[in-house]
Amino acid sequence: MVSVGIDLHRRRSDLVGVDGLGSVVWKRRIPSSPADFLRVFGELEPGSFEVAFEATYGWGWLADLLQDVGIPAHMSHPLATKAISSARVKNDTVDATTLAQLLRTHLLPEAWIAPPQAREARRLVRSRAALVRIRSRLRCQVHAVLADHGIVPEMSDLFGVGGRRFLAEVSLPPLSRNRIITCLRLIDAVTSELDSVDQEMRVVFRAHPALPRLVRIPGVGFVTAATVIAEVWDVSRFAHPEQLCSWAGLTPTEHSSAEHTRRGHISKQGSRWLRWILVEAATNHSGSDPNLRRFESRIARRRGLKIARLALARRLLTLCFYALRDPEGCAAYPLVAA
Repeated sequence: MVSVGIDLHRRRSDLVGVDGLGSVVWKRRIPSSPADFLRVFGELEPGSFEVAFEATYGWGWLADLLQDVGIPAHMSHPLATKAISSARVKNDTVDATTLAQLLRTHLLPEAWIAPPQAREARRLVRSRAALVRIRSRLRCQVHAVLADHGIVPEMSDLFGVGGRRFLAEVSLPPLSRNRIITCLRLIDAVTSELDSVDQEMRVVFRAHPALPRLVRIPGVGFVTAATVIAEVWDVSRFAHPEQLCSWAGLTPTEHSSAEHTRRGHISKQGSRWLRWILVEAATNHSGSDPNLRRFESRIARRRGLKIARLALARRLLTLCFYALRDPEGCAAYPLVAA
């Protein structure tokens, strides 16, 4: 069996094959196109090789190509690969050889290869998150212009009907007035795009069986539920909720030695979009649920509000794990009330 490592780049890629003894038996540098990959794979006997590549920028098409032609594929976690096989000499050929050797010795730290449907769903919810952040930055610019002139709006929503009337009537220098007009115009355009994305999300996620189970959880609305579904996709990858929380980067780091144990901040590894939406859900949680309110208050008294919010985000993700896994929903907030 030949183990092939691929160092994938946008324009050119390096491929190195090693045999069972670790000797390099095959080496190619080719343009990064499906036709060229199929051509060089045709040089190897079918069923006699498997492929490893890193989860790098634009890896999706290669994973789909390998699946379509029936070549066993393994995707490496870049951070874990670097920790295992850090080398003083680094180039594309060395990287491809390292992947091949790790695959041969069964030491490759594998990452889950999300199917095309999952990647499309993720692209949709991540596009929405990007648009929300763009709109927030534009709104902050409007507030910054007003603050620079010592103007404090009386209304809580500066971009509602009353706020727009206030912005139209407030006295400002011409350049500052033009900046606000530009920001408002862009805000309206982004809001229109957000409405379109929201409609797409309803079409994609409204029939998902886990959606009604997730929205039963306090603080989890449609957008949060859709993001959890898209980012997690296959909950059977995780044996228990602690693994899911670790994958989302909501668990603390640890540096321990002998009798000394020190836990630090959360790792922030894994899906930053899942972590962000859950922290948002925890921050905007109304506190209407007494159990979650007591949970957050108890931790806030001991550790402060910020840590309590992170703990609540992890608790929400734990509830989401059971809602995704169990057809009847999580036990605390079941799909059908008893």
